[in-house]
Amino acid sequence: MAKRRILITGGLGYTGGRVAQFLAGRDDLDIVLGSRRECASPSWLPSVRVVCMNWGTQESLLSVCDGVDTVLHLAALNDGECMLDPVAALEINGVNTARLIEAAKSSGVRRFIYFSTAHIYGSPLVGEIDESTLPRSRHPYASSHRAAEDVVLAASGKMASIVLRLSNGFGVPTHAEANCWMLLINDLCRQAVIDHRLTLRSAGLQQRDFVTMHDIARAVAHMLDLHATEIGDGIFNLGGGRARRVLDMAEMIQTRCAQVLGFTPEIVRPEAFPGGEAGEFKYRIDKLLSTGFRLTGDFTAEIDVTLRFCQQVFEVDR
Repeated sequence: MAKRRILITGGLGYTGGRVAQFLAGRDDLDIVLGSRRECASPSWLPSVRVVCMNWGTQESLLSVCDGVDTVLHLAALNDGECMLDPVAALEINGVNTARLIEAAKSSGVRRFIYFSTAHIYGSPLVGEIDESTLPRSRHPYASSHRAAEDVVLAASGKMASIVLRLSNGFGVPTHAEANCWMLLINDLCRQAVIDHRLTLRSAGLQQRDFVTMHDIARAVAHMLDLHATEIGDGIFNLGGGRARRVLDMAEMIQTRCAQVLGFTPEIVRPEAFPGGEAGEFKYRIDKLLSTGFRLTGDFTAEIDVTLRFCQQVFEVDR
């Protein structure tokens, strides 16, 4: 049986790398990583092929889509980069997605999976949110992803189109250069190793929905095999199933650091002010669960391996 070819744009990045590493363990898939910078197979996954992508020419995009069954599109600017250059945010996150969609349709791609963000629902995220919640994209990171979503979903007549609205992912990267240290849990693990303390910007009472990179990769694998009749309108929230306070996560990292690295970092945070307790938050993933997906990610294990990685990479610089 011929293998299904899966093109992962942004495949050398943080989320793309973890997903690629996970999918590479399957014998029925041929994983191809798309990159605009590097064209050599990475040392952390030498078994996969890397193709250079020129987002400015449709010929290049048609070439990388040739023979591809499924596109997993992760190439995008992060929230900080979008804030610095909102025009580039719309160009890279929105317009480039439209270019890739057109190439995918022309090349006969059967399935297109797009990684969006929970922040299209607004900021801060409060209350109960499911896929029917009205988007309120006020940040260029969110609005550019929202524009890309519309392009992807509009192609559903030509291919199976899926949008994953990701909450707060965390976990160990595939390589030290991965741009992931602005993420809360990853940043706190790095702080623990470098500073021997965990510094929060707030009292940590706000709630967020966290999900392990392990479960994110598993969700992608699930979407690759999801029958077309179960895709519906194509929009799925992807989160960890329940919200946790930022302070609770810091305390979990503090405890794991004592167990794994042998010291207990101090938690430093501003005092809570009256009325500063954030409202309840629930990021509902019932729609995803109804397709048969189940969360199996272990927060403790993901934090432990991230702490060990940080010790290997950052302790030398301390």
